Amino acid sequence: MPQHASRTALITGAASGIGADLAKCFYAAGYKLVLTDRNPPDFLDDFSARSDEVHFVQADLSTESGCEQIVQQGLQQFAAIDVLINNAGFQHICPLESFPLDVWHRMFAVMLTAPLRLTQLVWPGMKHKQWGRIVNIGSIHSQVASPHKVGYTSMKHGLIGLTKTAALEGGPEGITVNAICPAYVRTPLVEQQIAAQAETRGIRPDAVESEVFLKSAATGQMIAPQEISSLVLYLCSEHARSVTGANWNIDCGWTAQ
Repeated sequence: MPQHASRTALITGAASGIGADLAKCFYAAGYKLVLTDRNPPDFLDDFSARSDEVHFVQADLSTESGCEQIVQQGLQQFAAIDVLINNAGFQHICPLESFPLDVWHRMFAVMLTAPLRLTQLVWPGMKHKQWGRIVNIGSIHSQVASPHKVGYTSMKHGLIGLTKTAALEGGPEGITVNAICPAYVRTPLVEQQIAAQAETRGIRPDAVESEVFLKSAATGQMIAPQEISSLVLYLCSEHARSVTGANWNIDCGWTAQ
């Protein structure tokens, strides 16, 4: 039997990028999966060998009803949700003075309110079992700021506050809560950011990557999604039962300066 055949993981933003790699890694590790995104992933056929252990929910995380739909369907399918990975998010590049308030409100709903609401919804089951793992995918922008990213930076900073508070309340209940804060990961979201920054700054996309994104990276290269998934798998394991309230930087040495 796979190592984690008795565990169910809920992963948001699972259709591409970090979320897609998380889904594949957790499937390979034997987890049952509740995956959610705005559109179905194009890799679901890869899970055909255990298709009854993978459930996709198409839902809007910016609404409370969308969050409730995801958890309700997950519990109906698998009876429990043992692991929650709050990964969904999006970027908007714009100077602070003209940052659209409607985008700010949607960012707040998807990147802060949804992680809180999903945590609330899975919390009772984790408390009942006295076991749970929650991992919030933050960003290097949970630690530092960049120009023209006031929305993303603010939401990712807030996610650290949620992580720390939940860790303190979850500790006595056997629930650990941690955050991972990566620098630039080679994903479609980051490719879109490169294009947006190129337009905003009036420079070539390759110059954005080398002179902006990797300027402060000691390693001089982008992060692979698998590097994130490997750490998340550890944090969700039995070996990490004493690790909680931590912010794990995978930042290529960015914050060492």
